[in-house]
Amino acid sequence: MIKVLVNGACGRMGSEVVRTLEVEKDLQLIAAVDPQHAGGNLGMLTRTNYKDIPIYKNLNEALTICVPDVVIDFTTPSIIKESAKTVISKGIHMVIGTTGLTVEDREELSNMVDITGSHVLIAPNFSLGAVLLIKVSAEIAKYMPNTEIIELHHNHKYDAPSGTAKLTAEKIAEARILTAEKDNTKESLIGARGGKYHDITIHSVRLPGYVAHQEVLFGGHGETLTIKHDSLDRKSFMPGVMLAVKNIFKHPGLVYGLENYLE
Repeated sequence: MIKVLVNGACGRMGSEVVRTLEVEKDLQLIAAVDPQHAGGNLGMLTRTNYKDIPIYKNLNEALTICVPDVVIDFTTPSIIKESAKTVISKGIHMVIGTTGLTVEDREELSNMVDITGSHVLIAPNFSLGAVLLIKVSAEIAKYMPNTEIIELHHNHKYDAPSGTAKLTAEKIAEARILTAEKDNTKESLIGARGGKYHDITIHSVRLPGYVAHQEVLFGGHGETLTIKHDSLDRKSFMPGVMLAVKNIFKHPGLVYGLENYLE
């Protein structure tokens, strides 16, 4: 039985994680952290039977009382780095779904992991469909290097572009063999052409009604190819989260991207 602590347990994603854990036979939720609901009834807040699971104010408080095997983190970009350092310093494994960690942050945490022995997965997206979209996009980019990304999320998302779009751009940039043709368009409105990341143009849309959506557009001579993925409900992320928790023991060090856990 794998003992789990959920950080950000009463948020949109955290609540979904808690509800999913309730039906997982080999995963045991032992504690939750949510500063806004510390001391509250987790069962009532997440619509589960976890009425006796304590909600702690912060990770430091929780980890002095209980010792989980894995911490699942869905919090905010403003606190994720310090949260990760707290967990890693205690040698506890961690699955991070919170975005906002920079390349430099990941390098710093990776150095900590090498010392403490924690296993850490940082995944911009836990949807298996989105992960497959990234893998396929990298393969296509070898032959069609001219590409742009459109990502669409709900209007309460903290960051733009999304971590998924940035990871997609990174993988495409690594895979491209041919050089993309130059874009000579002149903007009459600053920002109309989106932003550049690893020399890949990304367009971010934030509107009510969306959950998480991404399109990767490839242009060739006389043809185009578009790959699209839609997450219509946060339940779509749960199989990937559960896969990560169950397999994190097999993957030492700090791993970036759920695709590295797919066998």
